[in-house]
Amino acid sequence: MTEDILREVRESEGLKNAIMGSVEYERATAAVTVRLITDVAYSDGDFKSAYSVVRRYVPQEFSLELNISKLTPDCAMVRRKILSVIGEKFPALAAVVGENDISVTKDDDGFSFKIAILGDKSRGENVVRTLESELKKSFCGTFRGFIAEHALSADNITVEREVEEENFEAPARTFPVVNFTAIESADAPKRALYIADFNFVSENAVVCGRITDISERSYLRPNGEEKLYYNLSLDDGTGALRLTYFTRKKSLDKIKELKVGDSIVCSCRSEVHGGGLRYTATMINYGEQPENFEPEKRKARPVPKAYHTIKPEPFVDYTQTDFFTDTSLPECFKNTSFVVFDLETTGLSTVPIPGEIDGIIEIGAYKLVDGEIKEKFSTFVNPERPVPLDKRIIELTGITDEMVKSAPSYKDVMPDFVKFCDGSVLVGHNAVGFDYKFVNFYCSELGYALDSKVIDTLFLSQQLLRLSNNKLNTIADHFGIKFNHHRAEDDALATAKIFIELIKIKKSLP
Repeated sequence: MTEDILREVRESEGLKNAIMGSVEYERATAAVTVRLITDVAYSDGDFKSAYSVVRRYVPQEFSLELNISKLTPDCAMVRRKILSVIGEKFPALAAVVGENDISVTKDDDGFSFKIAILGDKSRGENVVRTLESELKKSFCGTFRGFIAEHALSADNITVEREVEEENFEAPARTFPVVNFTAIESADAPKRALYIADFNFVSENAVVCGRITDISERSYLRPNGEEKLYYNLSLDDGTGALRLTYFTRKKSLDKIKELKVGDSIVCSCRSEVHGGGLRYTATMINYGEQPENFEPEKRKARPVPKAYHTIKPEPFVDYTQTDFFTDTSLPECFKNTSFVVFDLETTGLSTVPIPGEIDGIIEIGAYKLVDGEIKEKFSTFVNPERPVPLDKRIIELTGITDEMVKSAPSYKDVMPDFVKFCDGSVLVGHNAVGFDYKFVNFYCSELGYALDSKVIDTLFLSQQLLRLSNNKLNTIADHFGIKFNHHRAEDDALATAKIFIELIKIKKSLP
């Protein structure tokens, strides 16, 4: 609708280069205020013509105020806009291009700008065309861009970090084991690992908790002998663990006495199996947590004081001001901020082990404040893998190894993402089963701890909608939301809009 309005408005000589500055809607007074920006002097006739055009697009039940201002940008304004667009549209380039790499000159016809980039200049043609288009949306006049080759080598580029944010290592959390009674070993373990922290490969870890489920199974050995084993679930108040235990003849009778509610201490090993971790108990004894045990909060690196590599950008979505539909929001949106995020990765393995879990190649996130989308966080991420991306990932996302190899690594991106998420509730589509596992792992690798509370729009849609499936594009189609699927930035924006619509239906937070 905006383009239709501008096309008619620009038929007036004084508004031939006009752009849309803002559209505001005051619900209490049913008043709409539209601001146009032009770069040349305009007449009363131009104003009346523009008012007539805009009035046709605003329903009669709303009052209309039209403001037209004359604005001619200077070189500094254009340079800042170029930096903003590069950060938004070309995150990998933003990591190596600064204000000093951009020159802007003004002439009678408009503006010319030149950007110095690393490597082959021909690769920058798409950048230039995009910048010219975006500048025309923000400023009146003409814009011509050029690419120059940067004299620096990528090897000379470093990312500065604050000293106080280095060398942090969160200690493993454990608690003392009490009331030990031997079943298979007389050696009483002194401490047990929090189950919530047991997400690594180990040959001999100790866990302690209450049995919440236990079942006896059997299998046949190659010699035809039947062998018993048990599947049991253990909970220590910090997390739950599913264990397999293979019986021994000397302790079989005592193991058979175990039941739901018993507290045991287990020596166990963990290994990667079938794309996840498999846990096997090697020794079982009775043991308990201390009386009135209260889990301690995992020590975490402080939230960074400032953004270092990726800075969020203000975001304005004019579709949030829709004259024709009800835009009222439930009270639960007030005084709460949400970060809606999505990732693209090198693959689908979520095994939380270095070398086993896949790498992040793109992060897209939007911050909702009082139910409105206000900020955007977007970047490519170098997965630091020695092999090219899987062909299936390239076909799915359009992201190539070439696009991410010059992007910052997770070590530089995740601190900024943690800062962006600080104080907000996380939201994602299938985030619990996928995206959050990557974010949690790579943040934990750096010592950061995100709020583990995540609202999953997949679960919400299953509860509230009756669709053939609950894929993101299916739900988006249901709400009439158009987007470019399988790119983190676009998926995150679609998820943010879907989240708003789902909460409007539910009228409360999960």
